[in-house]
Amino acid sequence: MGLLGENGAGKSTLVKILTGVYQADSGSIYLDGQKVQLDGPKHARELGIGIIFQEFSLVPYMTVAENIFLGREVQKFAGSLDKKEMRKRSIELLDRLGVQLDADGIVAELSIADQQFVEIAKAIASNVRFLILDEPTSTLTPRETERLFNLMRALKKNGVGMVFISHHMEELSEITDRVMVLRDGQYIGCYPTAECTYDSLVKMMVGREINQSYPKKAALSFSGSTPVLKVLRLKRTASTPEVKFEVYKGEILGISGLVGAGRSEMVRATIGADPAVVREIEIDGRKAIINTPQDALKLGIGLLPEDRKHQGLITSFSIEHNVVLSNIKRVMNRMHMISNGKSSDLVERLVKENRIKTPGISQLVNNLSGGNQQKVVIAKWLATDCRVLIFDEPTRGIDVGAKREIHELMRSLTDKGLSIIMISSELPEVVGMSDRVLVIRNNDIVKELDGCEIDPETIIAYASGGRK
Repeated sequence: MGLLGENGAGKSTLVKILTGVYQADSGSIYLDGQKVQLDGPKHARELGIGIIFQEFSLVPYMTVAENIFLGREVQKFAGSLDKKEMRKRSIELLDRLGVQLDADGIVAELSIADQQFVEIAKAIASNVRFLILDEPTSTLTPRETERLFNLMRALKKNGVGMVFISHHMEELSEITDRVMVLRDGQYIGCYPTAECTYDSLVKMMVGREINQSYPKKAALSFSGSTPVLKVLRLKRTASTPEVKFEVYKGEILGISGLVGAGRSEMVRATIGADPAVVREIEIDGRKAIINTPQDALKLGIGLLPEDRKHQGLITSFSIEHNVVLSNIKRVMNRMHMISNGKSSDLVERLVKENRIKTPGISQLVNNLSGGNQQKVVIAKWLATDCRVLIFDEPTRGIDVGAKREIHELMRSLTDKGLSIIMISSELPEVVGMSDRVLVIRNNDIVKELDGCEIDPETIIAYASGGRK
């Protein structure tokens, strides 16, 4: 069954109730027709209820087998761990699931997809009967997603019931039998997937119709213009190709390519977040020295990272503290102390301009939905008066309604003269938002597209090596 709803609709809360993390204020839970009271996560696991969170609960420097049996270790008579038996059972389990993994492999060295399979094996090892998968495909390639779906189909045949949480409508139609919709903590309905359309699901989720189209692109011409940012030469390592590109005022430059092609790495090296053996850059036609992200920030370049929770925000801080953290000098008084008045005025204005849904600027970021957390990251960089913003996967893990708001916000920023570099794995987003597109393959820029050249087939063809 698919579980659908906007960020903040109550999906995570429901899941935590079903796994014993939270206790429900009212209502009942039935398992095989019998009413159950879940005393905690351990009790839920004992009853056969498992969950795979977006953020894995694996110990990275332990082996696959050790992770699978974590908390349920097999012991010898003397009380010591029976690693040989755990390894044997892990191999049998992985073979049964059709997953080719080394039971002695270190989890930190696995791909995200393989870590996902370790999580599933861990759940299955505890005789799971009911499995919840929370956004399991958010970091997977299409091929890895298909592997996951095949595994889910096999589990279904073995009688395992599943709740699949996803913001991708096409995934729901491919893998689910029914879809349940939540809105503002309320149950809206549960319907056979075959009877649901994209528009009907969206309307149930947000209580209104959402236009699927992207904001209208401006008619831009860069002929004779001086780029805001020009990368003359960039070579990350001795073995990677040398690349060059430019970004113009008021444009969204899309960067597309298959996962692992080197998209984020190229941009991170540009701003000094990753090392480079050659880095020659101009800002407004003048040579610029960028060795660190601080250098880039001083020149007006900000990065909205892919992992906003760990790299873009301090989630235990308030909205106000997160926003002013990037430019404390701006809210200081003559005594070099933070002026509460200056700080609140600045943050209140940015909250309003970015349409951040919050009861107040003192709200902890951890309590915001994914879409509103992304808006806080944007507000943080706008507080520094950045001229070039780099959006790495700007709408990953964000529901359809919030995606539309982020897209409109991005276009409004370019209308004001800011420049955006957008890295995205979603082809519709690349096509719908980009004024120009750089296609990356094997750490190299293999094609620049603009205008009517920007279409999914052309991007995929160059990204996969189908065209030269």
